[in-house]
Amino acid sequence: MSYPFQIKSEAAYHQAYQQSVAHPEQFWEAIAQTFQWQKKWDQVLEWNFKEPRISWFKGGQLNITENCLDRHLAEDANSLAMIFEPNDVTTPAQQFTYQELFDKVNQFAWVLHNNGVKKGDRVCLYMGMIPALAIATLACARIGAIHSVIFGGFSAQSIADRLQDAQAAFIITCDGAHRGNKTIDLKNVIDDALVQCPFVQRVIVYMHTQTPISMKKDRDVWWEDEVQKVIAAQQTFFPAVAMDAEDPLFILYTSGSTGKPKGVVHTVGGYMVYATYTFVNVFQYQKGDVHFCTADIGWITGHSYIVYGPLCAGATTLLFEGIPTWPNAGRFWDIVDKHRVANLYTAPTAIRSLMGFGLAPLEGKELHSLKVLGTVGEPINEEAWHWYDEHIGKKQCPIVDTWWQTETGGILISNMAGITPAKPAYATLPLPGIQPVLVDEKGTILEGNAISGNLCIQFPWPGMLRTTYGDHERCRTNYFATYDNLYFTGDGCYRDEQGNYRITGRVDDVLNVSGHRIGTAEVENAINSHTGVVESAVVGYPHDIKGQGIYAFVIIDSLHGDAQLTQLDIAQTVARVIGAIAKPDKIQFVHGLPKTRSGKIMRRILRKIAEGALDQLGDTSTLLDPSVIASIVDGKL
Repeated sequence: MSYPFQIKSEAAYHQAYQQSVAHPEQFWEAIAQTFQWQKKWDQVLEWNFKEPRISWFKGGQLNITENCLDRHLAEDANSLAMIFEPNDVTTPAQQFTYQELFDKVNQFAWVLHNNGVKKGDRVCLYMGMIPALAIATLACARIGAIHSVIFGGFSAQSIADRLQDAQAAFIITCDGAHRGNKTIDLKNVIDDALVQCPFVQRVIVYMHTQTPISMKKDRDVWWEDEVQKVIAAQQTFFPAVAMDAEDPLFILYTSGSTGKPKGVVHTVGGYMVYATYTFVNVFQYQKGDVHFCTADIGWITGHSYIVYGPLCAGATTLLFEGIPTWPNAGRFWDIVDKHRVANLYTAPTAIRSLMGFGLAPLEGKELHSLKVLGTVGEPINEEAWHWYDEHIGKKQCPIVDTWWQTETGGILISNMAGITPAKPAYATLPLPGIQPVLVDEKGTILEGNAISGNLCIQFPWPGMLRTTYGDHERCRTNYFATYDNLYFTGDGCYRDEQGNYRITGRVDDVLNVSGHRIGTAEVENAINSHTGVVESAVVGYPHDIKGQGIYAFVIIDSLHGDAQLTQLDIAQTVARVIGAIAKPDKIQFVHGLPKTRSGKIMRRILRKIAEGALDQLGDTSTLLDPSVIASIVDGKL
């Protein structure tokens, strides 16, 4: 299929951008009309940022899976929809045509229906990166259930917190998942989580690793057994349930500046239009190209640029179960050559990690199929950008440095591959429909270029979040209350002389570790649950691989035995409460924390100490006890 909304030149970008700002409703309406709707909308946009209330394509009805699958069958039924590259290099890859994926999704939609799942129900997916996860995600969307995919590295407690928040009565999981040389026992983690969640009615288990598990009578069923029942009943086509454009499509939990994860809600119509529009334009996707996004579907990148964006565009999307360094650091490059990958979309953390292995893993790798390289999740440093450009792209492939968030649904600021200029370490220009502004601490909009400020967006776009699940006030206070009539991203930003944007990092108490946002309060709560801990404060510091590492300053009541062992115990506590992704990189035991007279911890000072910027501590005279700083500096790791 061709894309009538694909921008083909720099001049066309500037024209589209001007049109999108001058007449946003007409601009997005023209794009939305290229999709399949069951009923056209009555109103393109209704919004205010005070409540906030945002509605796109109001009154329109559709099902996103008809756009991902059904509409491609007439001409592209035999085109490749999905390639699956397993963790184990000796296991053959799998391929699914659009017809085959359509059949699998319909089949599993019947499984969900037969197990009592209906429109509006919340379904939690906790699985490995396998085709069954994509199929289950799409099957939920087909029957109108709201899916909540939880990354396979989260702990039982983190899962329980999310299940309780969403009141998800249905779970889809695997016996286990492969990740490098490890097997993760997913079902056992689910069982531990469900001790706190008696409201869960059904757990559907996909057998993948042959890991021994327990199956609870009347609650747990095997995926394959349920599929066999559907086949026996000759249940084939499942009619796609009509969804209002503003009905929720999914909940995705993200860390914030408080200890409780918040469920970001995206709706069907606007999210579909925006994810597809940005996929086609940023990557300059061409029909038949293989798109390899290395993210996990448990994160927003996987939702938008493995599943929904590529499939709505009739693209070929590649799922990879493993990790980039196993069985060796050439795995990504082997996959690129094996499947003739055109677009490679990965995280700066992965690039920096692979840089550390030198050029030996690249020997004998052709990489001739590559057309576009992309980065996501965190700002990419210049050294990694140039390595990626020179050794992977052979200076022939444009690099798109994409900035966006779970809350934005899709890419907001990025160059378009080969269309608009790239600049190392800069996300560059906003996409059509996105109106960024920089503001000072008081919310005054900063005009002109070569300035720094807090990054906000002053007009809605179709893919933006609508609420935080079950707590709309939290959505308002987090994103819309800081500055009047603006969406606040939480990021600091620099705009250069040419109007290019460079993200400079979080300005709130949220860390960006390997492209994943982790709230400091969440980590502190986990550390404080350790039996010997009195108090803790967590900050970020520069990390060569992860971009940002986690540095914990911890007060303990008394040190029993080995300090190193206690540090390991605390790290394990964090892994058990949140997941291994949140384990502190450094834990320093301190006698006190720098606090104001009102009792507020001065994380700004701790951040400077962790960074080693001891000459930038600023005024410490307002502290309750300025002497604690000297002892913290003396003990710095």
